[in-house]
Amino acid sequence: MADTPVTLADADACVDAIIEQVGRHIILGLPLGLGKPVRLANALYHRACQDSSLKLEIVTALSLLAPGGSSSLEKRFMEPFAKRLYGDIPELAYAADVVRGRLPDNVRVSEFFFKAGSFLNNTAQQRHYVCTNYTHAVRDLMALGVNVVGQLVSPRSSEDDSLSLSCNPDLTLDLLLELSALRQQGKAVALVAETNRNMPFMGRDARVPASDFDIILERPSTDYPLFPVPHMSISAPDHLIGFYASTLLREGGTLQVGIGSLGAAFVHSTILRHQQNERWRSLHQALKVAERFPVAEQCGGTGVFEKGLYGCSEMMVDGFMHLLKAGVLTREVYDHAGLQQLVNEGLIGPDVSIETLDVLRQHELIDSPLRARDIHWLQDYGIVDPAATIRGGRLVVSDHSLEPDLDDPECRRKLAAVALGNRLKGGVVMHGGFYLGPNDFYQMLRDLGPAERNRICMTSVNFINHLYDHRFGNQELKSAQRGHSRFINSAMMVTLNGAAVSDGLDDGRVVSGVGGQYNFVAMAHELPQARSILTLRSTRSSKGQAVSNIVFSYGHCTIPRHLRDIVITEYGIADLRGRCDEDVYLGLIRIADSRFQQELLQQAQKVGKVAREFRLPEDWCNNTPEAVKAALGELDQGTFPPFPFGCDFTDEELVLGKALRSLKSATATRRGKLVTLWHAIRTRTDDPALQPLLHRMSLDSPTRLRERLDQRLLVHGLRRIGEPSESGSHSR
Repeated sequence: MADTPVTLADADACVDAIIEQVGRHIILGLPLGLGKPVRLANALYHRACQDSSLKLEIVTALSLLAPGGSSSLEKRFMEPFAKRLYGDIPELAYAADVVRGRLPDNVRVSEFFFKAGSFLNNTAQQRHYVCTNYTHAVRDLMALGVNVVGQLVSPRSSEDDSLSLSCNPDLTLDLLLELSALRQQGKAVALVAETNRNMPFMGRDARVPASDFDIILERPSTDYPLFPVPHMSISAPDHLIGFYASTLLREGGTLQVGIGSLGAAFVHSTILRHQQNERWRSLHQALKVAERFPVAEQCGGTGVFEKGLYGCSEMMVDGFMHLLKAGVLTREVYDHAGLQQLVNEGLIGPDVSIETLDVLRQHELIDSPLRARDIHWLQDYGIVDPAATIRGGRLVVSDHSLEPDLDDPECRRKLAAVALGNRLKGGVVMHGGFYLGPNDFYQMLRDLGPAERNRICMTSVNFINHLYDHRFGNQELKSAQRGHSRFINSAMMVTLNGAAVSDGLDDGRVVSGVGGQYNFVAMAHELPQARSILTLRSTRSSKGQAVSNIVFSYGHCTIPRHLRDIVITEYGIADLRGRCDEDVYLGLIRIADSRFQQELLQQAQKVGKVAREFRLPEDWCNNTPEAVKAALGELDQGTFPPFPFGCDFTDEELVLGKALRSLKSATATRRGKLVTLWHAIRTRTDDPALQPLLHRMSLDSPTRLRERLDQRLLVHGLRRIGEPSESGSHSR
């Protein structure tokens, strides 16, 4: 954008420069999630709070705040935890005031994706929500008039004057092009980078010239830690869902997966399949997967991943790094459609030989004699020595001068001896649009060596989510790279006709946002041999009661019925693609919780979608929580742990969290509140084994009435989950 960007050490000075450049009506576009420049955003927001003549509109998604709590017990639990994880990270001021309802009249915040459930009761954010597919977000940002873009970046490379968009090239790569076009039209725009040395420097597409920005805020002494998302506990139902999903992976395939416990469970089972295949197969056989769910055999596999998998996911979750380290994420793809197709067909392997040149020539990717453009292209992929050049029609390598004729036996011998590389290079095992995850994930990225880092390409979401966008790759290339794709996403509910509810409620309120889910589901129907896999738990708890997530109908949908494909619950796999309605309805009833199957069947029969004489087979009717525990119980407890990739909570916090969840469930109704309070008042609190837990909650020496009541409620919650155990130790 600028030949020489202005580098400033003061955020307020950056605000002055922005106002001077674009005026007093700032429409600020900020990246989704981690890439928000907190110091810059806070300075702009505070200036707007102080100066009502400055109009500030913020357009973004997923504004991250440290977790808090609603009840006094939850606050006692969360505050020390939040201080430990987030205490050194400055709070995003506008986001905090959105939650508190304190935005001034001259500031407006619109988001196209929320943290799930965070704004259900925030009427301002519900009104200002922008509904858009991820691939349309840049278009809609530009339509809203964005004139300033702020981005957190990894600071300048020692090799040149470049910066790394690192965690968020997803939209910014496109916005750079759009704002450049606006500037050429004479519009006032500003691109501002805020550097942070804790941000991993990701290369390839994420590496951009510093001159792409007008202003750089750089003050290393104020660099702050990256915002972490704690590891989530994986329940037994989650593990079974993840296991079933892992049966659908095809060797040498492509993978997209989202964040959360269901995604983590899937990654764990995939690693188990690769590293402990015999143990994985024993559960596969115990669950009779091949017999009960033929789609697993038709589309998946049971072997290890000798060819590996390739990741292509709008969000690069920490699970991809675990798959990389486990030797699963190893299938490299190349940025040339012709070369990629030859690799797919096994005509070219990773090792380079003179036969590699023959195959390339046969498929008209190079000529003979080799020309300068052939040599440059071959060098890009490590096929020819990087020192080789064409001079006077001859191939020169060090002290050797060769005739580059592939038909001459002597030339071929010399080419093989002195001019060829050893292995193909430039391959990528992971394309990601943005990343967000726990602290150890960020450290893994920082610790990558140059060669490993170069196998990961953070890039535009339009390359990843959109087959037909030609600015970043083309359809032929993407189709060649994405063989046997499995796009794995989660849903809140699925209706019996196969529609999925993932982002909102039937009263119009937004839970999260569509994000890229629709893109991947649609892509699964466009790519050959691709499948969309939607995962969900069969039930949820509402007011202390189990409620089915497989429902007859619902007044909102994210994925329409005509894009139905594969749905997985902890009770199995429903293959819906191309099926008639009766088979779809029955396939979903089959994987519903047995407490709700009969009612769902009756509803389907009432409207004529299932034959009236149909009766639930006996082997469908054991879909119970007890059956889930029994299925996993056949293996030792260490095979499916609640935290396979690490835990941010202490042992005491895990126990306390379980007790608080138990209390929340018990008090979901008015009667439950009264019964719980009655039991809590009668609970003894003098057990010495309780003291460490009470001390963690600052309730070991209560003085006020509220503290004494909280103490008794907590002890009652601990008793409900069997704590302290008879041995005196805390169980996880």
